[in-house]
Amino acid sequence: MSEGHKTPLQNDEKNVAKPPHGDISLEMEGELTEEQQRLIREFDKESSVRTLENPIISRLFYWLCIGVTLYHFITSLIGTPVVLEHRSLHVSMMLVLGFIMYPFGKKSSYKKVSWADWLLIILSLIVPVYIWADYMGVVERAGMPNTSDLIVATILVVLVLEATRRMSGWALPLLSLAFITYGLYGRGLPGIFGHRGYTWMQLSNHFFANTEGIFGTSVSVAASYIFLFILFGAVMAKSGMGSFFNDLAMALAGHTKGGPAKVAVISSGLLGSINGSAVANVVTTGAFTIPLMKKTGYSSEFSGAVEASSSVGGQLLPPVMGAAAFIMAEILSVPYSVIIIHAAIPALLYYLGIIIQVQLRAGKTGLYGLPKDRLPLVRTVLTKKGHLLIPIFLLLYLLLFSGTTVVFSAVITIVATIIVAAFRKETRMGIKDICDAFADGARQTVSVAMACACVGIIIGVTSKTGFGLTMANTIITLGSQSLLFTLFFTMITCMILGMGVPSIPAYIITATIAAPALAKLGIPAIAAHLFAFYYAMFANITPPVALAAFAAAGISGGDPMKTGVQAVKLSIAGFIVPFMFIYSPQLLLIDTTFLEGLRVTVGACIGVFMISAAIEGYLFTKIFMPLRLMAFACAFFLIHGGIVTDIVGLAGLALLLGIQHVAARRMERRADAV
Repeated sequence: MSEGHKTPLQNDEKNVAKPPHGDISLEMEGELTEEQQRLIREFDKESSVRTLENPIISRLFYWLCIGVTLYHFITSLIGTPVVLEHRSLHVSMMLVLGFIMYPFGKKSSYKKVSWADWLLIILSLIVPVYIWADYMGVVERAGMPNTSDLIVATILVVLVLEATRRMSGWALPLLSLAFITYGLYGRGLPGIFGHRGYTWMQLSNHFFANTEGIFGTSVSVAASYIFLFILFGAVMAKSGMGSFFNDLAMALAGHTKGGPAKVAVISSGLLGSINGSAVANVVTTGAFTIPLMKKTGYSSEFSGAVEASSSVGGQLLPPVMGAAAFIMAEILSVPYSVIIIHAAIPALLYYLGIIIQVQLRAGKTGLYGLPKDRLPLVRTVLTKKGHLLIPIFLLLYLLLFSGTTVVFSAVITIVATIIVAAFRKETRMGIKDICDAFADGARQTVSVAMACACVGIIIGVTSKTGFGLTMANTIITLGSQSLLFTLFFTMITCMILGMGVPSIPAYIITATIAAPALAKLGIPAIAAHLFAFYYAMFANITPPVALAAFAAAGISGGDPMKTGVQAVKLSIAGFIVPFMFIYSPQLLLIDTTFLEGLRVTVGACIGVFMISAAIEGYLFTKIFMPLRLMAFACAFFLIHGGIVTDIVGLAGLALLLGIQHVAARRMERRADAV
């Protein structure tokens, strides 16, 4: 390699601190640094929790978390109590943990639990005690509540709204209050959105005494699938899976052109598939990958954008896909394995788009990879921690081929992870590590569970008033005029909701209102739900409220808005992929043959390649604007999925490659002449 082509890393070896053994690797086990914790608290309200200074309270809380985990783990094996008893106890547990973990506001103490919080904790225990003590009475009085039912239901609603506000901010509670107001006073609205009107007694009882409100489907999924898979992620993290993913990505891609950025894409995607939190993923992996990208020559904004877009996409990537995928399986009444199969190709197309743009940006700016002698070897990484892949392969086998339930598959995989991790000293977990993982599993579930409970209020009003049916009919009417306009309208709705609302409730709300309408327009139900799912996720990187991008900017030192814009550009394939599988369901492997699915997938890959080249404005050399526009247009011909449109798209690709090849040869001749 000539001197003129050396990267900043190679030109200034002093800029990079070498680990003791010379390898560039990230040890992700252990506690987060103070700066990482500050960034998480600033950009991820769900992680802004107390550090209890009283050792007795802290220890009691630790064992309470373990007890909550053991309850869910054991009931997954032997069976749960009856529905309302189990779900009310789950919500109560999450409320108690939540009021201990989360202070009232930023000015409240982050070191001790206030007397008001202890009062809320006591009130949180009233709800399950009341239901367990008079279960048959509560069920039989559903629709005709007495005064005590009203009081307990009101307490439940207030507690859920307050806990959600503390954990997720004001957006979701305010949206829930808006729906409650609509339920109480919607009678006075003109036109199709008016309804008969309901009293608070009727609404609160609907939230409390059946499975269409707070104790609905979303809480059911949180109390089973979500809890267990978050626990699985916590156990995997304790075993060292995070550093394994990072080291494997460094070994595979670190030496290639734009290597550090590819490492960020691969490691963040793999880790994000398990932990399901975009902001936390950005902070943990980004603390290593972002500075390394900057040292290699990428700008601050681009480095942050790579990490943000890669971390967000983890929730779209099988086999775990974050919590929303479990809710999707429950709503659609299909096995979770079916969701995994349908979601695989679109997720890979999303990451393909990011990888291509990273490669093209490296070519455009003359960046190279990291020195091979500073990187871990694939053989070494797999020898040390490759056995940690066994639980993931086991999970895939159980979900796809064994016929076992998702819950039982999760339990087996958690146990298998602990056993497999013991194979080598580097990954072996002691009793303390296992207890810590169990405590982490409960803590990490709290914010997700409360978001699921709060969205139950919205779903309850929607079902009680018929609002969902009204919206669905409106969307169907619009769709009969223009399907493209309807899809665009749904996309904007999902992204607006996701800007202030966590991705899980954003998906649930749009899936409840929009997905059934899209299905009635002839779109496969799984495609309609994945469409809503994608755009609910992308709100994390879409300005003006792009929390994942802002967290990445906090590490890179770049401008937050510019980082968000760059993240949108990097994720452009992801914004287009949902339209692709709506118009070409073969991408979801729906009603297709192998050859037809292969043709559509290859066409989509080429389309993503052309979109990436058009966005980046570079292939072999700079692409001028008319040719970029042509490439972008031809990409959409390939996306459509028809044979004729594929031929047109491929012709455009041939023209682009030919012009670029000639231009590159011309530049080489000029360089040789000089």
